[in-house]
Amino acid sequence: MNEKSNWDNLQREAPDWYRDAKFGLFFHWGPYSVPAYKNEWYSRNMYAKKNSINRYHTETYGKVSEFGYKDFYPMMTGAKFDPEQWAELVERSGAKFAGPVTEHADNFSMWDSKVNPVNAKQYGPKRDVVGECAEAFRKRGIKFLATFHHQWLWGWFMSTDPDADVYVPENERYYGKALPLETNRYLPYRMPDAEFNASWLAKVNEVVDLYQPDVIYFDSRTCIIDAHTRQAMARHFYERPDTILTYKQEDFPEGVGVYDIECGRFEEAKAAPWQTDDRLEDNVTWCMVQNPRYKSATRIIHQLCDIVAKNGNLLLNVGPYADGSFHPDAVRTLGEIGDWLRVNGEAIYGTRPFSVASEGPTQVSDADYNIEMVNAQLENTQGEAGDVSLGAFTAKDFRFTQKGDCVYAIAMGWPADNRLRIKTFRTGGALPSIHRITLLGADNMALSYTQTEEALCIDLPKQPCGAHAFALRLE
Repeated sequence: MNEKSNWDNLQREAPDWYRDAKFGLFFHWGPYSVPAYKNEWYSRNMYAKKNSINRYHTETYGKVSEFGYKDFYPMMTGAKFDPEQWAELVERSGAKFAGPVTEHADNFSMWDSKVNPVNAKQYGPKRDVVGECAEAFRKRGIKFLATFHHQWLWGWFMSTDPDADVYVPENERYYGKALPLETNRYLPYRMPDAEFNASWLAKVNEVVDLYQPDVIYFDSRTCIIDAHTRQAMARHFYERPDTILTYKQEDFPEGVGVYDIECGRFEEAKAAPWQTDDRLEDNVTWCMVQNPRYKSATRIIHQLCDIVAKNGNLLLNVGPYADGSFHPDAVRTLGEIGDWLRVNGEAIYGTRPFSVASEGPTQVSDADYNIEMVNAQLENTQGEAGDVSLGAFTAKDFRFTQKGDCVYAIAMGWPADNRLRIKTFRTGGALPSIHRITLLGADNMALSYTQTEEALCIDLPKQPCGAHAFALRLE
């Protein structure tokens, strides 16, 4: 059987639970959370001379020949890690699937691994973080997510400093074997060898067998793993029904899983379900950093509405401290998002795209943290990543979803004159028959409206009901 046939046999539609869920959370937590400086690429950039992270590390902890990444392990205490509190946070946020980063690029497995001796059960918190989260989340009906970034380990630690501890033979267990420096590029000349491919697969299979994740997220660069290995992984994972993997760029053929665009968006709705992974952090980081900033609940809710209207899911990251606790501002913002979803979730959960996805003056163009941006981050001597941001919406911007006989119009603001005008639903427009309009969160009160050749005009209460965005049910 040829390679294409093998992929064809692995075609998988997104299960209904995933399409209904719309919103998930994941958590970048690892030894990089100890220095909490710049971003989660600390483990790589601390070994790059002329890099700002390397300078910071040398000034704060010492030379990389004397204090390496492995020396952060004992400092990642996890003293406040409580999987029940993490589960409560997920539930409070309104997310329907969640999980910790299972392994980042740093060879530090966050589960009780027999495959990799460098893991969170043996070092750092000395806890089975993945297993404890899986159990706590499932008790609350939250689907479990595993995220893998470990294809990046190929060349990740290779240093421009020949005295770095990554080159000491006895440290190979922590950093992998020494490789040519060029292997730390996105697409190296020297691709992973059979040993690395086998290790990559063994880690994924171990998590699948131990914890039965409902969804697996693969970070970019999975394309460097040979096709046979990726096929073997997908075949084993898909032995369980109602599971799905997500992937970036062209790391898997179309239809083998759900396409994910990092920090991304689409101008128009897509026929197939898709996903955006983005972060709550307003710093350009996926992990806890010193002096963290967080996006507003309004910003995340508007992003969620835009994504869902276009047939997507939002997977949102928030990074805890090295002790396993979360910043109060992050907890508060996630709570605000959950409060909004408790009132307006009817217009989000379980919906499907309407024939028209959006209306309004704010332009949304296709965007993605693509290969070019990843390469720019790899080449940036300051170790900084670029950003892809979404513009601010107005009360004239709407997003549309549908469920059964109801269509939902989500207004991204409350108009000053308490009157919404939706051109999409004008006489002869996309919704020819309307017999009742209600505002979610307004005690099921019917709103008065007129339908003209220009717009559907809806009279709102004199005071806003809620905040952030306002969902109308059109029957």
